[in-house]
Amino acid sequence: MYLILPVLVALLASLYAAYSDLKEGIIPNRLTFPLIGFGILLDAIFSYQLGDAMFLVYAIIFTAMVFILCYILWKLGAWAGGDVKLFTGLAALLPFQPSLLRYSILGVSFPIIASYPFPLTLIINSILGILPFLIFFVFYIAFNYKRHLLEELLEPIKDYKTSLIFAFVITSAITLTLMITSILSLQILILALILIYILTLIISKLPMKPKILVVSLVTLYAIYQDPRLTITGIVILWASMIILRVIRKLLGKVAKEALQDEIMVKDLKEGMILAHKLYKKDGKYYFDEKSFWEKIKEAAKTGNLQSLSPGKLVLASMAAGLRKDDIKLLVELAEKGEIPEKIRTKRGVPFAPAIFIGLIFSLIIGDLAMLLIKIFTMTRGIN
Repeated sequence: MYLILPVLVALLASLYAAYSDLKEGIIPNRLTFPLIGFGILLDAIFSYQLGDAMFLVYAIIFTAMVFILCYILWKLGAWAGGDVKLFTGLAALLPFQPSLLRYSILGVSFPIIASYPFPLTLIINSILGILPFLIFFVFYIAFNYKRHLLEELLEPIKDYKTSLIFAFVITSAITLTLMITSILSLQILILALILIYILTLIISKLPMKPKILVVSLVTLYAIYQDPRLTITGIVILWASMIILRVIRKLLGKVAKEALQDEIMVKDLKEGMILAHKLYKKDGKYYFDEKSFWEKIKEAAKTGNLQSLSPGKLVLASMAAGLRKDDIKLLVELAEKGEIPEKIRTKRGVPFAPAIFIGLIFSLIIGDLAMLLIKIFTMTRGIN
């Protein structure tokens, strides 16, 4: 009963937290504080039943460790205070990996248990789980509030011909690589991947007529050798190209525009997040909209390394959001004309849904970081 109860409570609590974070933008204290207390109470009961006081001691240590780690990340602006308390509550409920489910695939036992405490597995999986949720969240915002971004998002689908041509180019590169490695008796995966990449670049850079000739001849040869595999491969590559381009749009320009709003400085509220950091340099205030790589490119182009130094940081762009003093400063600067009257803020991406996804991954699959290490090890073993 003990094994089932904390897992059930953890799932229901994280599901409710995800719903509340999506709808209201907060994880309520009425959920997280009782969750922490209930988790420690269950740990104490189970410790008494086992007759092992160290179970409770370790449970409290792991819970405290998770709180300290998450608190530090909160201070650094990685996430909001509600996320800290939710992680702490889940750590109290599940200080150790629950053994409710056991299965194996290709000789690998699941769920994969890490050498570190289970709550750290939950944190790692939640961070990795933010990607699928972020894709869904950006699409939701674009569909409901910024419909013009859907055109940008669907552009790779409309431009399907470009992806199809690239699929043929990659197919040709793979075919040529297989021919070369077969002749030279090279069976090293990394070298093959490098060769595919180089050949793809070379074929892509060819003028149109030579490119069509090379791709046509090599593709016809591949179809002659194995028609089913070649045609299936082209279709899969084509679909993958379109999907990857859509995801790139989602996580790039569309995400940037969907998750940012322009707002009057006087209308700012506590908790709102600046889209860009505010700096002061040479007596002037400015919002730094350039990425690190854009600065590197600019410095390399102009030879001016001073562009890499943004100046003194005045206000950061963190998940914790703006405080009263920050808003007061921005209003004063706007009134003096030192910053624009309209500035860009970004929507905080709710993290509780990622915690819920991370919990499910942790219970069913186990530690995703350890899984990736196992896959890498198995791949090296094959080579």
